[in-house]
Amino acid sequence: MKTIRLALLATVTAAALTLPAMPALAKHHEEAPAADPQQAAHDALFALFAWNDEEDLKLNPLSALFRGDMRYADHLGNYLTDEYTNAVRKLAQDSLDKLHTISRDQLNPTDKIAYDVFEYNQSEALEDLTPEMLALTEVRPINHFSGFHTFYPTFASGKGAAPFKTVEDYENNLKRHKEYIALIDRAIGKFRQGMATGVVETRLTTGNVIEQLDTQLAMPIEESPFYGPVTMFPDSFSDADKARLTQEYRAAIVDIYAAHTRLRDFLKTEYLPVTRTDVGLGSMKGGDKLYAHMIEGTTTLPLTAEELHNLGLAEVDRIHGEMEKVKTEVGFKGSLSEFFEFVRTDPQFKPKSREALTERYYAIGKAVDAKIPQFFSHVPKTPLEIRPYPEFREKFEAGGSYESGSPDGSRAGVFYFNAYDLPSRTTPGETTLYLHEGAPGHHFQISLAQENEALPAFMRFGGNTAYVEGWALYSETLGYPMGFYDDPYQRFGTLDDEMLRAMRLVVDTGIHAMGWTRDQAIQYMLDNSSMGRTDATAEVERYIAIPSQALAYKVGALTIQRLRTKAEKELGDKFDIREFHEVVLGTGALPLPVLERKVDDWIAAKKGE
Repeated sequence: MKTIRLALLATVTAAALTLPAMPALAKHHEEAPAADPQQAAHDALFALFAWNDEEDLKLNPLSALFRGDMRYADHLGNYLTDEYTNAVRKLAQDSLDKLHTISRDQLNPTDKIAYDVFEYNQSEALEDLTPEMLALTEVRPINHFSGFHTFYPTFASGKGAAPFKTVEDYENNLKRHKEYIALIDRAIGKFRQGMATGVVETRLTTGNVIEQLDTQLAMPIEESPFYGPVTMFPDSFSDADKARLTQEYRAAIVDIYAAHTRLRDFLKTEYLPVTRTDVGLGSMKGGDKLYAHMIEGTTTLPLTAEELHNLGLAEVDRIHGEMEKVKTEVGFKGSLSEFFEFVRTDPQFKPKSREALTERYYAIGKAVDAKIPQFFSHVPKTPLEIRPYPEFREKFEAGGSYESGSPDGSRAGVFYFNAYDLPSRTTPGETTLYLHEGAPGHHFQISLAQENEALPAFMRFGGNTAYVEGWALYSETLGYPMGFYDDPYQRFGTLDDEMLRAMRLVVDTGIHAMGWTRDQAIQYMLDNSSMGRTDATAEVERYIAIPSQALAYKVGALTIQRLRTKAEKELGDKFDIREFHEVVLGTGALPLPVLERKVDDWIAAKKGE
């Protein structure tokens, strides 16, 4: 495939993605018009989308549950089985076969883009499921950043996406527990397959998983997140149901602890001794090919590791220049490295307590809400909650993250922030973190897509990392016109976070394509930003665990920023920032070339007004 450079994407043009108008109904006394080929093609296309979505929900019941669809809520999913893999592969191939029976030429411009996105998604799924790729991925089913062992406890705790309003909800959770235990045992089997073929995880990530499991197993049953639903029975439950469910939940948790013990003991005694001591994919059998595949999947562009590494180095240099301006503005006498250390260590930049940090994020949220109408004409109906990470998982989490709400707005989205090791954390990055993870970042992008019932489901609920994280990083830049970065230290905070994303390009490619060590990567981040060692360590270990994901942020954000600059230049007084944001957000997370085509068409239409 020809390499597409970011600078060349502007040459692509196509129609905007808007829903087609319904044809007018014929009057009763007129002869019915001949069938409209375009409408027939549209109907066939959307029937395919609906069929594919329904089949996908059957295979992935948690996807349905996150949407508030409870039809399959008694199942977790048959993951890590040949049956599941073959079914997903067959669905993707059948979907492509059906798609190719529909004449793309007969579709309207809107549907052509939906056709292309669907084709892209199904083709990507097939590439991920080739035997060659599965032999490199499925045999490494868990690491400290990606695995059911950290996702599921929160999910099933009564504070996650799973509802606990009825007796049936509680019983469905018990049924999912049984499938979770089976999944943990299947994960051990997959690890053994990797041991046999020489494709194994790193010693670092495996050790972190062992520590995570030790932490969970050390909790008394009554303090386990799995026990959470027992502490929040609805008042409508009978005493008999409460007693029965309490007993059944306690027994189920004993079984879960036993499964976690089996996994922990296997990893510690059998798997850890054969793990990789080098942390990059380049040190793993087949790792170079896997990393190249992951880069294209993450960015939606066939960029090389070398290109991304050099882009990162250039961005690091540019951001350093902006940081020097802040240092001069605040009157700091010393080098930029000394300024980093000052921000990293001075008591004025330390959160005072977990409670104070929480209150600070509440205040930021209110301030952002007051500015939103100037930049957005359409906001989510789904509310946004602000919470610290649960203490059992906070040590290995990033500084913040977002968990989506339900499409109907009945379950709020959640902005999580990290209150672990407060002395290592600094306050200048608080505003930019909220803009990224909360509003208008992930919360707006994900919620607006989910709430748009006019979109096919794969566009409402699907997406790609370059768009999703690119939008969130772009959202951080809105703090400038919103006035939040008039304070030089808050401006330094957003530059520091932007520096993080630029360093990610350097460090992720450095680790996985250029043989960098963990310590080398951590030191690079400390040398080029004010990050504390705890955060820098967590970031680097994240890149080790999930290669290429960190590349998406800058690639996506630079694309959106370039498109906005282009629109501002070409439209002049006709440019409306709220309308631009609606164009970008209005149709879900698009592959970057498709987003480019949509913006180009909007610009052309505005010029013609």
